[in-house]
Amino acid sequence: MGKNEKIEIANVISDFRTALETLDRYDHQQLEIPKAGDYAETKGAITYELAMDAIAVLKEKFRDSGIFGVEKDASFKSSLGQIYQTFDGKDLYPTVQLKAATLLYLLVKNHSFIDGNKRIAAFIFLWYMSRNEILYRVDGSKILSDGALVALTLLIAESKPEERETMVKLVVNLIL
Repeated sequence: MGKNEKIEIANVISDFRTALETLDRYDHQQLEIPKAGDYAETKGAITYELAMDAIAVLKEKFRDSGIFGVEKDASFKSSLGQIYQTFDGKDLYPTVQLKAATLLYLLVKNHSFIDGNKRIAAFIFLWYMSRNEILYRVDGSKILSDGALVALTLLIAESKPEERETMVKLVVNLIL
């Protein structure tokens, strides 16, 4: 291997070090969720009513199948409420990142709508992060690329229920 190839390899490793380290922690089941206080606290809660209004706006932007965003049951409202649960006066999901990751997981897995579940889940996740000022980095760049959002949403959709904790930890680690 020549000097140029070694430099190129070193640059790729350097540029993607965080991603490679996250994959390593994933492989070794060492993904962790930060402690409360280490990261952002919730600023912008999303109520069921607000979410349904937002879904109506989203519906206008996409081809409406006539059933997009039509609820099958009460699981959407339940998912929204779950991230704000407390026990003994303490949040069960103490950071905004953990709330966001849990929300994405619940919305994808609960299949609350007849049509549009993954799009709605991804949109509500993004909107929640925007309301809580964690959707963009300090430099203005997106916290997740479009491709990463698609991949995460599909990964969660295809995951097994017993992988919930791992999926949530993965999302948290990607939005820090």
